[in-house]
Amino acid sequence: MPDESGHPYGDEMEIGAIFAALADPIRRKVVLALATDRDCIRHCSAFDLPVTKATRTHHFRVLRESGLIRQVDLGNSRSNQLRWSDLERRFPDLLRLLASEAAADTPRTTGDMARRG
Repeated sequence: MPDESGHPYGDEMEIGAIFAALADPIRRKVVLALATDRDCIRHCSAFDLPVTKATRTHHFRVLRESGLIRQVDLGNSRSNQLRWSDLERRFPDLLRLLASEAAADTPRTTGDMARRG
């Protein structure tokens, strides 16, 4: 049973819901942006997402209901933070795998490309 804000408790997080949330590239982009810093907190509007406001709201709802993020209502906006501790406790190494994907997707420098041949 989720809390009053729609967040599942740590032991209620399901890997299927998390994988379904991460399957969308826009939602994965949000999670990877929040994963850059354990203390990162960003407002919904701070993400450069190529979607309408209604679609952005949907994506954040899916992330919240899967348990990936915690949202705090600030009146006319919401702040978002990755649920590091809950995720690490429930699914060890999931965040490490996501971070390695993010590192693999970063553009390579000219020097890196020259060394690869």
